[in-house]
Amino acid sequence: MKPTQLLKLLVETESPSHDKAAVDRVGAIVAEEARKLGGQVEVIPNKETGNHVLVRFSPARPSTFDLQPSILILCHMDTVFPLGTIQKTPYREESGKIFGPGTLDMKAGIVIALAAVESAQRSELKRAVTLLCTSDEEIGSHTSRGLIESLAKESALVLVMEGALLDGSLKTWRKGTGGFSVTVHGRAAHAGGDHQAGRNAIEEMSHQVIAIQKLTDYEKQTTVNVGVIHGGTVSNVVPEEARIEVDVRVMQAGEWERLESEMKKLAPVLDGTRIEVTGGLNRPPMPFDDLMKSTFEKAKAIAAPLGMNLTAGGTGGASDGNFVAPLGVPLLDGMGAVGEGYHSEREFIFSNSLEQKAKLIAELIKQW
Repeated sequence: MKPTQLLKLLVETESPSHDKAAVDRVGAIVAEEARKLGGQVEVIPNKETGNHVLVRFSPARPSTFDLQPSILILCHMDTVFPLGTIQKTPYREESGKIFGPGTLDMKAGIVIALAAVESAQRSELKRAVTLLCTSDEEIGSHTSRGLIESLAKESALVLVMEGALLDGSLKTWRKGTGGFSVTVHGRAAHAGGDHQAGRNAIEEMSHQVIAIQKLTDYEKQTTVNVGVIHGGTVSNVVPEEARIEVDVRVMQAGEWERLESEMKKLAPVLDGTRIEVTGGLNRPPMPFDDLMKSTFEKAKAIAAPLGMNLTAGGTGGASDGNFVAPLGVPLLDGMGAVGEGYHSEREFIFSNSLEQKAKLIAELIKQW
């Protein structure tokens, strides 16, 4: 199947993270295409989210299989779009771009990975390639993280098929991500007849929101964002409870620990109220450290004879590459298509990036 044909099929096979059956339909397509390339397919079952698809492509000469660690390619099959989105924003090719929900994030990444393996096979695959397509990246990778980490530890190089930056740059750094849920417990009372007996949870939470927002430190690239707030029932009742959801992004070592400590220290301003804090770090930072620099420079040297000038960039968003970064394994992220409009009806890729990125990855497989 041609890359654009496969991309159209994958995009039109919608796969919201929380719909297991939908994600499994994409998994079945990926497994079928991988088998056509001679891959050994293992479907790893999940009860709640979609099954993960693990594919191993052996080198042309099996005797070399145990001599070199494999190259691991990470993709995810789930998207943020609910079923039916494809009717509102259908797949279309127009003016050198391909539009559709999930094209960039990251159905195109799957297509590029398979095309790269096929290309590398034509010149005799010299080392094993492992392709892992997961089902829950958009909701935290809770069931796939252990698998990602164990496979990465066995690999010579990990390629993450998230989209590149709009200028084509690879993503050589990412912030770590986490969050907190904060609940304030007050005391309900009639707002007119017994106001003084109440303890207003929303008032207390207002004090806490200001304190939490002040934990942001731009010099350290740390941001703390109170993004969701809920509280109260009706206007004539002193609210008994209020809740907020807090997004956290960190880049520097020790920043998460600082924030966690500060959040645990939150204390009520109003007598008779109580604060409950839960949460944690989901993905650690992926820094532009010495290993990342050397990995990028090696990839840049491999790409140069192809007429490609690789550039480096980064983002505050996270990926499964964040799980690999602390393991000391060479890692390249943003290896997928080039485009923009993530998670929106405007999402698109540049059509020519499918072929360009497949060519680059095939060369990395051959020469790493």
